[in-house]
Amino acid sequence: MTHVFHRHLRVVPPVAVSSSGMLIRDASGKQYLDASGGAAVSCLGHGQPDVMAAMHAQIDKIAYAHTSFFTTDVAEELADELVRSAPQGMSHAYLVSGGSEAMEAALKMARQYFVEIGQPQRSHFIARRQSYHGNTLGALAVGGNEWRRAPFAPLLVPATHVSPCYPYREKHDGETDAQYGQRLAAELEAAILAHGADRVIAFVAETVGGATAGVLVPVPGYFRAVREVCDRHGVLLILDEVMCGMGRTGTLYASEQEGVVPDIVAIAKGLGGGYQPVGAVLAQKKIVESLSRGSGFFQHGHTYLGHPVACAAALAVQKVIKRDGLLEKVRTDGEVFRRMLEETFAAHPHVGDIRGKGFFWGIELVSDKACKTPFDPALQVNARIKKAAMARGLLCYPFGGTVDGRSGDHVLLAPPYIASHGDLGAIATLLAASLDEVLASLRARPTA
Repeated sequence: MTHVFHRHLRVVPPVAVSSSGMLIRDASGKQYLDASGGAAVSCLGHGQPDVMAAMHAQIDKIAYAHTSFFTTDVAEELADELVRSAPQGMSHAYLVSGGSEAMEAALKMARQYFVEIGQPQRSHFIARRQSYHGNTLGALAVGGNEWRRAPFAPLLVPATHVSPCYPYREKHDGETDAQYGQRLAAELEAAILAHGADRVIAFVAETVGGATAGVLVPVPGYFRAVREVCDRHGVLLILDEVMCGMGRTGTLYASEQEGVVPDIVAIAKGLGGGYQPVGAVLAQKKIVESLSRGSGFFQHGHTYLGHPVACAAALAVQKVIKRDGLLEKVRTDGEVFRRMLEETFAAHPHVGDIRGKGFFWGIELVSDKACKTPFDPALQVNARIKKAAMARGLLCYPFGGTVDGRSGDHVLLAPPYIASHGDLGAIATLLAASLDEVLASLRARPTA
């Protein structure tokens, strides 16, 4: 009997009791190799001693102070560190408690910016199909995953959704990467003009698509073309790096590899590595100054903004990443992981695409490789893989609705940055065995 309102109300999950490094143990003593860092969260693995010590030290100083009354040294230090390493022109960090909260704040910050500079008619957001930006109502409204949106659609503000950068399925035969990127940028520009260029607040995008689309890596030049379109029409570019940021793709911000600078960027997950709930919104100086010259405050807030213990954890995580050279490790070992995944899955008849960079990879599954046909959603392939993998002691992040919110299955892999080559090899081996088990069970099912 449980009184916890679990995500799945018909199943009580195993009880996690301890963790260390790459491993989590449950109450039965079973060990699980964490191949996804939860949801791409645990970038340093579990039980990192320097992070734990920083949290303990902060608790001894001050555990909580409401930001309407006080700031704290640790919040100031974290903001300094984030701005120091942020994309060019970022001047301030707004410290929150997670990714959905960061995206909600980013949307409101963008809207208030235009109100402050005398353009209150701008009230519309454009985002992409199959995107995911969080589960609060504002973030859900700009998100493009229909399965998540459907039950709450009457409550969501209208937003326009254009095509994702999804070369495996949507790049035309004979089309170069450059041509594909330009076509998508033209689609965005057409959407801006159709709605009214002076009425659009921002284009919102995950720099590398995450949970709902299975790690969509943009083609070279796509984001530069998008940035040009936004600049041409005075539209802000908000990048969601909640999942792909903070080193996950091998640079602190994924946008660094795309050669673009956003107006606003949201981060979370790898910011605090799961040691505390924490996120942040980084904003360009022009945005902060406009609010400062106008009303003088951001009309938004939550109880746990800038929580001192969360800030201490995040600051310690970022220091460890820098001290231990983990960005370089993710870049180097990310190539090792890529080769392992390709050697294991590239010839698999039901693996349609392997995509990603650094320690952020997606494997898209298909029933027919030649035609790229997804499995019937009724088969629940992704859920079966998760169950089979856990039985083998592997934690991965399968998801369904990859193609359109209903059809398609993928597995997301986001191991902690500390993963050894042995860990990476074990992930590939265990996942392959889990996939083959599921497919064998489906072939053995009686036909109607």
